[in-house]
Amino acid sequence: MNLIHIDDIEDPRLEAYTHLTELQLRNKLEPEKGIFIAESPKVIDRALAAGREPLSFLVEEPWLDGMKDEFALVDANFGPDVDVYVASPEQLKRITGYRLHRGAISAMRRWKLPSVSEICATARRVAVLENIVDHTNVGAIMRSAAALDVDAVLVTPSCADPLYRRAARVSMGTVFQVPWTRIGGDDVHAWPSPSIEELHTLGFTTAAMALTDDSISLDDLVDRLSSPSSDPQHIEKLAMVFGTEGDGLSQRTIAHTSLTVKIPMGHGVDSLNVASASAVTFWATKI
Repeated sequence: MNLIHIDDIEDPRLEAYTHLTELQLRNKLEPEKGIFIAESPKVIDRALAAGREPLSFLVEEPWLDGMKDEFALVDANFGPDVDVYVASPEQLKRITGYRLHRGAISAMRRWKLPSVSEICATARRVAVLENIVDHTNVGAIMRSAAALDVDAVLVTPSCADPLYRRAARVSMGTVFQVPWTRIGGDDVHAWPSPSIEELHTLGFTTAAMALTDDSISLDDLVDRLSSPSSDPQHIEKLAMVFGTEGDGLSQRTIAHTSLTVKIPMGHGVDSLNVASASAVTFWATKI
Protein backbone atom coordinates (compact mmCIF):
# COMPACT_ATOMS: atom_id res chain seq x y z
CA MET A 1 0.00 0.00 0.00
CA ASN A 2 1.13 3.55 -0.67
CA LEU A 3 0.63 5.65 2.49
CA ILE A 4 0.02 9.31 1.63
CA HIS A 5 -0.55 11.81 4.45
CA ILE A 6 -3.06 14.53 3.55
CA ASP A 7 -2.75 18.09 4.82
CA ASP A 8 -5.80 19.53 3.05
CA ILE A 9 -9.08 17.80 2.24
CA GLU A 10 -9.25 19.97 -0.89
CA ASP A 11 -6.36 17.91 -2.27
CA PRO A 12 -7.45 16.99 -5.83
CA ARG A 13 -6.51 13.38 -5.22
CA LEU A 14 -9.48 13.18 -2.85
CA GLU A 15 -12.01 14.33 -5.44
CA ALA A 16 -13.91 11.05 -5.43
CA TYR A 17 -14.50 11.45 -1.69
CA THR A 18 -15.12 15.19 -1.50
CA HIS A 19 -16.58 16.64 -4.69
CA LEU A 20 -18.16 14.01 -6.91
CA THR A 21 -21.87 13.36 -6.42
CA GLU A 22 -23.19 9.81 -6.34
CA LEU A 23 -24.54 10.35 -9.87
CA GLN A 24 -21.14 11.51 -11.09
CA LEU A 25 -19.44 8.53 -9.46
CA ARG A 26 -21.73 6.12 -11.26
CA ASN A 27 -21.02 5.56 -14.95
CA LYS A 28 -24.19 4.23 -16.54
CA LEU A 29 -22.72 3.54 -19.97
CA GLU A 30 -19.62 1.75 -18.71
CA PRO A 31 -20.21 0.59 -15.13
CA GLU A 32 -16.73 -0.89 -14.80
CA LYS A 33 -15.37 2.68 -15.14
CA GLY A 34 -17.64 3.98 -12.41
CA ILE A 35 -16.88 4.25 -8.71
CA PHE A 36 -18.75 3.70 -5.48
CA ILE A 37 -17.74 4.64 -1.94
CA ALA A 38 -17.58 1.92 0.73
CA GLU A 39 -17.87 3.52 4.14
CA SER A 40 -16.72 1.79 7.36
CA PRO A 41 -14.49 -1.28 7.76
CA LYS A 42 -17.49 -3.65 7.89
CA VAL A 43 -18.66 -2.53 4.46
CA ILE A 44 -15.10 -2.53 3.12
CA ASP A 45 -14.50 -6.05 4.46
CA ARG A 46 -17.58 -7.45 2.76
CA ALA A 47 -16.80 -5.65 -0.49
CA LEU A 48 -13.27 -7.06 -0.51
CA ALA A 49 -14.57 -10.54 0.36
CA ALA A 50 -16.83 -10.28 -2.70
CA GLY A 51 -13.82 -9.47 -4.87
CA ARG A 52 -14.58 -5.78 -5.42
CA GLU A 53 -11.57 -3.80 -6.55
CA PRO A 54 -10.39 -0.93 -4.32
CA LEU A 55 -9.02 2.14 -6.09
CA SER A 56 -7.92 3.95 -2.93
CA PHE A 57 -8.57 4.28 0.79
CA LEU A 58 -9.06 7.28 3.05
CA VAL A 59 -8.29 6.37 6.66
CA GLU A 60 -8.16 8.19 9.97
CA GLU A 61 -4.58 8.04 11.23
CA PRO A 62 -5.51 6.38 14.56
CA TRP A 63 -7.08 3.48 12.66
CA LEU A 64 -4.19 2.59 10.36
CA ASP A 65 -3.14 -0.34 12.54
CA GLY A 66 -6.71 -1.59 12.67
CA MET A 67 -6.79 -1.84 8.86
CA LYS A 68 -3.69 -4.07 8.56
CA ASP A 69 -5.65 -7.18 7.62
CA GLU A 70 -7.55 -5.33 4.89
CA PHE A 71 -4.36 -3.83 3.50
CA ALA A 72 -2.66 -7.23 3.44
CA LEU A 73 -5.62 -8.67 1.54
CA VAL A 74 -5.48 -5.83 -0.98
CA ASP A 75 -1.71 -6.24 -1.46
CA ALA A 76 -2.19 -9.96 -2.08
CA ASN A 77 -5.11 -9.66 -4.50
CA PHE A 78 -4.64 -6.32 -6.23
CA GLY A 79 -0.95 -5.51 -5.82
CA PRO A 80 0.97 -3.10 -3.59
CA ASP A 81 0.24 0.13 -5.47
CA VAL A 82 -3.19 1.05 -4.06
CA ASP A 83 -3.05 4.49 -2.42
CA VAL A 84 -4.03 4.95 1.22
CA TYR A 85 -4.69 8.59 2.04
CA VAL A 86 -4.21 9.26 5.74
CA ALA A 87 -6.16 12.09 7.39
CA SER A 88 -6.91 13.30 10.89
CA PRO A 89 -10.29 12.42 12.47
CA GLU A 90 -11.29 16.08 12.13
CA GLN A 91 -10.51 16.10 8.40
CA LEU A 92 -12.51 12.93 7.78
CA LYS A 93 -15.45 14.31 9.75
CA ARG A 94 -15.47 17.37 7.48
CA ILE A 95 -15.79 15.04 4.48
CA THR A 96 -18.47 12.68 5.84
CA GLY A 97 -20.34 15.15 8.02
CA TYR A 98 -20.01 12.99 11.14
CA ARG A 99 -17.42 11.03 13.09
CA LEU A 100 -16.94 7.58 11.64
CA HIS A 101 -16.73 4.48 13.82
CA ARG A 102 -13.29 3.04 13.05
CA GLY A 103 -12.81 5.73 10.45
CA ALA A 104 -12.11 4.32 7.01
CA ILE A 105 -13.68 4.72 3.59
CA SER A 106 -12.67 3.35 0.22
CA ALA A 107 -13.29 4.27 -3.40
CA MET A 108 -14.00 1.06 -5.29
CA ARG A 109 -14.64 0.13 -8.89
CA ARG A 110 -18.17 -0.69 -9.97
CA TRP A 111 -18.81 -3.83 -11.95
CA LYS A 112 -21.08 -4.77 -14.83
CA LEU A 113 -24.35 -5.97 -13.36
CA PRO A 114 -25.62 -9.40 -14.43
CA SER A 115 -28.77 -9.89 -16.47
CA VAL A 116 -32.07 -10.78 -14.82
CA SER A 117 -31.96 -14.25 -16.34
CA GLU A 118 -28.45 -14.82 -14.98
CA ILE A 119 -29.27 -13.67 -11.48
CA CYS A 120 -32.53 -15.65 -11.38
CA ALA A 121 -31.22 -18.87 -12.92
CA THR A 122 -31.26 -20.80 -9.64
CA ALA A 123 -33.42 -18.44 -7.57
CA ARG A 124 -36.64 -19.47 -5.88
CA ARG A 125 -37.42 -16.23 -4.02
CA VAL A 126 -36.54 -12.77 -5.31
CA ALA A 127 -37.50 -9.29 -4.16
CA VAL A 128 -38.33 -6.50 -6.59
CA LEU A 129 -38.03 -2.90 -5.40
CA GLU A 130 -40.19 -0.50 -7.39
CA ASN A 131 -38.96 3.11 -7.31
CA ILE A 132 -37.91 3.04 -3.65
CA VAL A 133 -36.04 6.32 -3.29
CA ASP A 134 -34.91 6.35 0.33
CA HIS A 135 -31.39 4.94 0.52
CA THR A 136 -31.91 3.89 4.14
CA ASN A 137 -34.86 1.73 3.10
CA VAL A 138 -32.91 0.20 0.22
CA GLY A 139 -30.04 -0.65 2.58
CA ALA A 140 -32.37 -2.08 5.22
CA ILE A 141 -34.14 -4.25 2.64
CA MET A 142 -30.82 -5.58 1.36
CA ARG A 143 -29.82 -6.47 4.92
CA SER A 144 -33.10 -8.29 5.56
CA ALA A 145 -32.80 -10.09 2.22
CA ALA A 146 -29.36 -11.37 3.23
CA ALA A 147 -30.41 -12.36 6.72
CA LEU A 148 -33.54 -14.18 5.54
CA ASP A 149 -32.02 -15.97 2.56
CA VAL A 150 -33.72 -14.16 -0.30
CA ASP A 151 -31.95 -15.39 -3.43
CA ALA A 152 -31.74 -12.08 -5.30
CA VAL A 153 -32.94 -8.49 -5.33
CA LEU A 154 -34.07 -6.68 -8.48
CA VAL A 155 -34.32 -2.90 -8.46
CA THR A 156 -36.35 -1.01 -11.05
CA PRO A 157 -34.78 1.73 -13.20
CA SER A 158 -36.01 4.54 -10.93
CA CYS A 159 -35.06 2.83 -7.65
CA ALA A 160 -32.29 4.31 -5.53
CA ASP A 161 -28.80 2.92 -6.08
CA PRO A 162 -27.93 0.08 -3.66
CA LEU A 163 -24.28 1.17 -3.91
CA TYR A 164 -24.99 4.70 -2.68
CA ARG A 165 -22.76 5.03 0.37
CA ARG A 166 -25.64 5.35 2.85
CA ALA A 167 -27.49 2.38 1.36
CA ALA A 168 -24.37 0.22 1.47
CA ARG A 169 -23.61 1.33 5.03
CA VAL A 170 -27.14 0.64 6.31
CA SER A 171 -27.01 -2.75 4.60
CA MET A 172 -23.88 -3.49 6.68
CA GLY A 173 -22.18 -4.50 3.44
CA THR A 174 -24.72 -7.20 2.58
CA VAL A 175 -25.24 -5.39 -0.72
CA PHE A 176 -22.08 -7.28 -1.74
CA GLN A 177 -23.45 -10.63 -0.57
CA VAL A 178 -26.97 -10.69 -2.02
CA PRO A 179 -27.02 -10.97 -5.83
CA TRP A 180 -28.79 -7.95 -7.31
CA THR A 181 -29.29 -6.15 -10.60
CA ARG A 182 -31.49 -3.56 -12.28
CA ILE A 183 -34.50 -5.12 -13.96
CA GLY A 184 -34.96 -3.22 -17.20
CA GLY A 185 -31.52 -1.65 -16.80
CA ASP A 186 -31.79 2.14 -16.91
CA ASP A 187 -34.78 2.18 -19.28
CA VAL A 188 -37.60 3.70 -17.21
CA HIS A 189 -40.09 2.50 -19.84
CA ALA A 190 -39.17 -1.16 -19.25
CA TRP A 191 -41.00 -1.27 -15.92
CA PRO A 192 -43.53 -2.66 -15.21
CA SER A 193 -43.94 -4.02 -18.72
CA PRO A 194 -42.17 -5.91 -20.27
CA SER A 195 -40.05 -6.58 -17.16
CA ILE A 196 -42.80 -8.34 -15.22
CA GLU A 197 -43.51 -10.51 -18.25
CA GLU A 198 -39.82 -11.48 -18.22
CA LEU A 199 -40.22 -12.72 -14.64
CA HIS A 200 -43.28 -14.74 -15.67
CA THR A 201 -41.31 -16.26 -18.55
CA LEU A 202 -38.63 -17.28 -16.05
CA GLY A 203 -41.28 -19.16 -14.09
CA PHE A 204 -41.95 -16.70 -11.28
CA THR A 205 -45.30 -15.97 -9.71
CA THR A 206 -45.26 -12.22 -9.12
CA ALA A 207 -46.85 -11.03 -5.88
CA ALA A 208 -47.59 -7.33 -5.52
CA MET A 209 -47.47 -6.34 -1.86
CA ALA A 210 -50.50 -4.05 -1.87
CA LEU A 211 -53.85 -3.44 -0.21
CA THR A 212 -56.52 -4.11 -2.81
CA ASP A 213 -60.02 -5.57 -2.67
CA ASP A 214 -58.76 -8.87 -4.07
CA SER A 215 -55.56 -9.15 -2.02
CA ILE A 216 -54.86 -12.50 -0.42
CA SER A 217 -53.31 -12.59 3.03
CA LEU A 218 -49.65 -13.28 3.63
CA ASP A 219 -50.71 -16.51 5.35
CA ASP A 220 -52.47 -17.60 2.15
CA LEU A 221 -49.30 -16.87 0.18
CA VAL A 222 -47.27 -19.02 2.57
CA ASP A 223 -49.81 -21.84 2.21
CA ARG A 224 -49.40 -21.75 -1.58
CA LEU A 225 -45.61 -21.87 -1.27
CA SER A 226 -45.72 -24.87 1.06
CA SER A 227 -48.51 -26.76 -0.73
CA PRO A 228 -47.77 -29.91 -2.78
CA SER A 229 -46.54 -29.27 -6.30
CA SER A 230 -49.68 -31.05 -7.55
CA ASP A 231 -51.87 -28.30 -6.03
CA PRO A 232 -53.12 -25.96 -8.80
CA GLN A 233 -52.35 -22.95 -6.56
CA HIS A 234 -48.84 -24.12 -5.65
CA ILE A 235 -46.12 -21.47 -6.06
CA GLU A 236 -42.68 -22.79 -6.93
CA LYS A 237 -40.84 -19.53 -7.62
CA LEU A 238 -41.89 -16.23 -6.06
CA ALA A 239 -41.08 -12.63 -6.94
CA MET A 240 -42.21 -10.26 -4.15
CA VAL A 241 -42.80 -6.73 -5.45
CA PHE A 242 -42.54 -3.79 -3.01
CA GLY A 243 -43.56 -0.23 -3.81
CA THR A 244 -42.15 3.19 -3.17
CA GLU A 245 -42.55 5.05 0.11
CA GLY A 246 -45.91 6.76 0.53
CA ASP A 247 -47.66 5.85 -2.72
CA GLY A 248 -46.88 2.14 -2.73
CA LEU A 249 -47.04 0.15 -5.95
CA SER A 250 -48.39 1.73 -9.11
CA GLN A 251 -51.72 0.52 -10.47
CA ARG A 252 -49.97 -0.55 -13.69
CA THR A 253 -47.66 -2.80 -11.71
CA ILE A 254 -50.53 -4.33 -9.74
CA ALA A 255 -52.40 -4.98 -12.99
CA HIS A 256 -49.44 -6.89 -14.44
CA THR A 257 -48.62 -9.08 -11.42
CA SER A 258 -50.01 -12.56 -10.80
CA LEU A 259 -51.66 -11.67 -7.49
CA THR A 260 -51.69 -9.11 -4.70
CA VAL A 261 -50.80 -9.86 -1.09
CA LYS A 262 -51.44 -7.97 2.14
CA ILE A 263 -49.96 -8.27 5.60
CA PRO A 264 -52.81 -8.44 8.15
CA MET A 265 -52.79 -5.39 10.43
CA GLY A 266 -54.20 -4.58 13.84
CA HIS A 267 -55.25 -1.45 15.73
CA GLY A 268 -56.39 0.32 12.57
CA VAL A 269 -52.88 0.48 11.10
CA ASP A 270 -53.16 0.37 7.33
CA SER A 271 -49.57 -0.38 6.32
CA LEU A 272 -45.96 -0.81 7.41
CA ASN A 273 -42.85 1.03 6.29
CA VAL A 274 -41.55 -0.73 3.18
CA ALA A 275 -38.39 -1.91 4.96
CA SER A 276 -40.48 -3.44 7.76
CA ALA A 277 -43.00 -4.94 5.33
CA SER A 278 -40.23 -6.58 3.33
CA ALA A 279 -38.63 -8.09 6.45
CA VAL A 280 -41.98 -9.55 7.57
CA THR A 281 -42.59 -10.96 4.10
CA PHE A 282 -39.10 -12.41 3.75
CA TRP A 283 -39.41 -14.11 7.13
CA ALA A 284 -42.88 -15.51 6.47
CA THR A 285 -41.99 -16.90 3.02
CA LYS A 286 -38.71 -18.52 4.17
CA ILE A 287 -40.05 -22.05 3.60
